Amino acid sequence: MAWPALAIICLDQVSKLAVVHSLRLHESVPVITGFFNLVHIRNRGMAFGLMNRPGFDFAFYFLVIASLAAVTIILLWLFRLQKDDRWLTLGLSLILGGALGNLIDRLRLQEVIDFLDFFVGTYHWHTFNVADSAITVGTFWVAVILVFRSKKDVKQSSP
Repeated sequence: MAWPALAIICLDQVSKLAVVHSLRLHESVPVITGFFNLVHIRNRGMAFGLMNRPGFDFAFYFLVIASLAAVTIILLWLFRLQKDDRWLTLGLSLILGGALGNLIDRLRLQEVIDFLDFFVGTYHWHTFNVADSAITVGTFWVAVILVFRSKKDVKQSSP
């Protein structure tokens, strides 16, 4: 089931292209006053702004290698799944699409375009994008499936 990954990659890249063409770097446009803005931010690091420092070349190479390793592991996992394991496949496909969406930015621009800014008062969540959302949702989805699968396996093997 490759279509969710392809859909995420397309949606991610189209949304980032729209942001680049609509907003200047560091520009912010309120969408829901006091809660949500569209912004144009560039992130050279990883989630939550970790390793987001100019001139930190190690971070670029580390993140490209880590992304390629994650993509490889997910692809191997997907190829080993049973055909009827569609819910786990969906979660892994979301993660795969998100990882590839951000990897495309990283290879093309040496940074990732982020634009979704949620906040309450002065507290801002870290700015993120469609790929980050897919990775997060996919990861939680896979975790829930694996937790419930483990409980089911334990119940079935109990006397």
